[in-house]
Amino acid sequence: QVQLVESGGGLVQPGGSLRLSCTASGSIFRINVMGWYRQAPGKQRELVATFTNGGSTNYADSVKGRFTISRDNAKKTVYLQMNSLKPEDTAVYYCNADLTALGIPNNYDYWGQGTQVTVSS
Repeated sequence: QVQLVESGGGLVQPGGSLRLSCTASGSIFRINVMGWYRQAPGKQRELVATFTNGGSTNYADSVKGRFTISRDNAKKTVYLQMNSLKPEDTAVYYCNADLTALGIPNNYDYWGQGTQVTVSS
């Protein structure tokens, strides 16, 4: 089985920073894409940022210039550095990975349990 575990969420004041991390574990053959999504109360889950195994990144317009996604392949970990946080960034942040598990010849999406980020004064 494969698991994704997020950490780093919490309460921060507007303009502050947080760094989220997500580590994949289990019977993993290859991680192709890792990324972050978020879901605010009353809203649908939306893409925040993705990072492919080849190094390509993609960001939602709302976080460009403020958030940075990075990846440590040796640790099977993806990070999200969040700077200049705004109240509208408040949401549950979910780690996502498109990966190939051992013994399974196809790629599948896996999700973490989510970590709460609250931006408030």
